[in-house]
Amino acid sequence: MLGKRFKYIAIEGPIGVGKTSLARRLSKTLDCDLLLEEPQDNPFLERFYQDQRSNALATQLHFLFQRSRQCQQMRQADMFDPVRVSDFMLDKDQLFAQLTLDNEEYELYELVFERLAIDAPQPDLVIYLQASVDTLLKRIAKRGIGYEQSIEGEYLQNLSDLYMRFFHRYDRGPLLIVNVEEADLVGSDHEYEQLLEQLQSLRSGRRYFNAFKPEL
Repeated sequence: MLGKRFKYIAIEGPIGVGKTSLARRLSKTLDCDLLLEEPQDNPFLERFYQDQRSNALATQLHFLFQRSRQCQQMRQADMFDPVRVSDFMLDKDQLFAQLTLDNEEYELYELVFERLAIDAPQPDLVIYLQASVDTLLKRIAKRGIGYEQSIEGEYLQNLSDLYMRFFHRYDRGPLLIVNVEEADLVGSDHEYEQLLEQLQSLRSGRRYFNAFKPEL
């Protein structure tokens, strides 16, 4: 059983790739706790997309404190040691900081991160979702969150590149890299079952998986 082997499953990838939707479906399948990053609770985020340069540091520090609190709650798990599915890793915070902060701001951010990230729980399994920038932009437009509509392709490309470099070096546990360019892991039972089959057989190391639609 998937939930018996992996107690903490994290789903990662760039904006618009489908992390949260998949995390919700997987948590229902496993009947387990769901931990979401909740960007709507960040009061600086809308201002960031309007003026990134002026609001990057405040936005990033708010996310860092928020994610640190969530990770602390995980360390204080109850006696039943519940399974958790999350739509973020604490490590992602540094990727966004590298992308949005200038050198002096990043030095300050790193000082705070080092204090907060000590003993942060590491996922037992990471699912890394990939898609092209064009597909990400289409999905962002489709879900219709107002402040996200100003996100530019160049920003998403740079973010995607950071994710790829990070996971190219990732060796802290099992990693499933999933190409979702042509897939709908939430809306398609067939594609979702393919994913579950991959997860069930994954024991260690990394694996690449191209989700696909069934032929008609």
